[in-house]
Amino acid sequence: MTICQQHQQRSYPQIRDKMQPGDIIAFGGNSLFSKWAKLTTRSAVTHVAVVIKTQVINEANGRYFNQAIEATSYNGKCGVMLTRLSERAATYNGDMWWLPLNSQARSNLENNKTAFFDFLFQQNHKPYDICQLFGSAVDATDDIPFLKEMSLNSEDFSSWFCSELVAEAMERGKIIGSVNASEITPIDICRFDVFQEQYVQFKGESKSITGYNTIPR
Repeated sequence: MTICQQHQQRSYPQIRDKMQPGDIIAFGGNSLFSKWAKLTTRSAVTHVAVVIKTQVINEANGRYFNQAIEATSYNGKCGVMLTRLSERAATYNGDMWWLPLNSQARSNLENNKTAFFDFLFQQNHKPYDICQLFGSAVDATDDIPFLKEMSLNSEDFSSWFCSELVAEAMERGKIIGSVNASEITPIDICRFDVFQEQYVQFKGESKSITGYNTIPR
């Protein structure tokens, strides 16, 4: 069913074979923190991950799965981790969207894929950065002297929050230009003008991503 020109709804099995490394998975959670993030960023998106491998063969049953990397708290673990998208889709309490890269972004990534993948795999198992996550989402005081220290993040890659990790990977892969990754929110990722015109929601009731694909990068 087509919801609008930009937004389709499909099930995860219908789209998983079309996903490619570098594509973005956006999430909209229902936890207390997610509700706070929705309020402060005025968006349905509260978390992002990046597809890192597709059609990985499961030796136990011969089936394949797609893998993402994300900075999150999941299955009793907290930090940067590799996750199976089928499991995330089955267990996530909220909304999920697939944001496929457009042809120009895909070409840029192909030309810089070593830097992109090497960077991401090197971050695996690093800790989760809850403090900078709060700072990235609250930008009201960023331009006010003395108060800006409360919310303006300096880049610090010893630990990661979700959109910080994704933004830095996108910069390393030349998908986007130079950014302060530590100030990038999940909805900022979705608004970069690097995606195909149409995105797909594969979990949850229909919700649009406001400002999708509108910020030139």
